[in-house]
Amino acid sequence: MLAKNIEEFENLSRKAVRVIIYEGKDRMKTIKELDGKKGYATGFESLIGFINNLLPANEVIKTALRADVKMYPEIAIRELVANALIHQDFYITGAGPMIEIFSDRIEITNPGQPLIDTLRLLDSPPRSRNEKLASIMRRFKVYEERGSGIDKVVFQSELFQLPAPDFRKSEKHFTAILFSHKPLSKMNKDDKVRACYLHCCLKYVAGKTKMNNTTLRERFKIKEKNYPIASGIISDTIEAGLIKLSDLNNKSKRYMSYIPFWA
Repeated sequence: MLAKNIEEFENLSRKAVRVIIYEGKDRMKTIKELDGKKGYATGFESLIGFINNLLPANEVIKTALRADVKMYPEIAIRELVANALIHQDFYITGAGPMIEIFSDRIEITNPGQPLIDTLRLLDSPPRSRNEKLASIMRRFKVYEERGSGIDKVVFQSELFQLPAPDFRKSEKHFTAILFSHKPLSKMNKDDKVRACYLHCCLKYVAGKTKMNNTTLRERFKIKEKNYPIASGIISDTIEAGLIKLSDLNNKSKRYMSYIPFWA
């Protein structure tokens, strides 16, 4: 946590954070690679600053955001990087937290499968694989340990009008992906369904309102006259088994609202 040079600790040197910047959308050509030297607490702010300095400004959405705002919300990056540090599995050797920056996305990976189902990250209570580490990071105000981190990531992605983040697990790793701006017309079916599901989850856990055609149109910036587009996305998400009607007795399509499948 407090190391000036983490490489001086033989058993922890492979747990230093790696940041890799690629040219384009694949891993064929590396532009720059940085291996972190400081401990997680002492180096966190400089790590986030380094990442932010590499990111492009958001030149697409000038009505909602200032022109000099970065493409990706800093809050989302902070939360995902902190989660990667804290929830990694230290028993998996030869691997550590890694942040990969592509032209169209950021992938933040840590060793170890998530302790919570990736579809339930917004509503499940917090679980820390490394409780002492999480507690110290919370005292240093790096990590909240309240289970609201993913909620913030999803909310900020919607605020910045980005595609919904994607959370993936493999046999030994967990990866959170933030995507750069993409208009609805360029999103594929999976992008739209994932965004609809996470939007529905966000509405449900907030407890203020349920998702409906209107809220989804606001999320995607769809004009009211094009409401069938939102209806189609909702239908695809229902078909995928991710959301359901909140009231089975309501037969009016105009007033239909939806909740996550687990609600």
